[in-house]
Amino acid sequence: MKLSYPICLYPNDTGYTVVVPDLAGCITEGKDFSDAIYMATDAASLWVLDELEEGRTPPKASEPSKIKADEYPNGIVSVIMLDMDAYAEKYGKKAVRKNCTIPAWLNTAAEKQHINFSAALQSALMEQLNINQ
Repeated sequence: MKLSYPICLYPNDTGYTVVVPDLAGCITEGKDFSDAIYMATDAASLWVLDELEEGRTPPKASEPSKIKADEYPNGIVSVIMLDMDAYAEKYGKKAVRKNCTIPAWLNTAAEKQHINFSAALQSALMEQLNINQ
């Protein structure tokens, strides 16, 4: 799913503050124009991903021509593009199916102990990757 949203960029002493008007509370900053666009894309993608994972439809984007960046001096209106499929694949919490092969004797022993294979694999991967949760 590809989405685009207008953004408002406001120059400040350290770079730009960025507001995504259609996504309530979605505000970020960047040290320069390119960084501000990158940060806005990331913040908006996370905002939309949260909505999608909660089963809600993301807000419809406003027409960029209807957005006014006159809240602060020198405001700029621009547009960002979100690739939600790529973002969800990289950062989403949605479970993905993995097929793995183990020896039959190990499967039998684990089933006798009522081991949850998904939980065991997640635990082993997190330990291997030194991820604490």
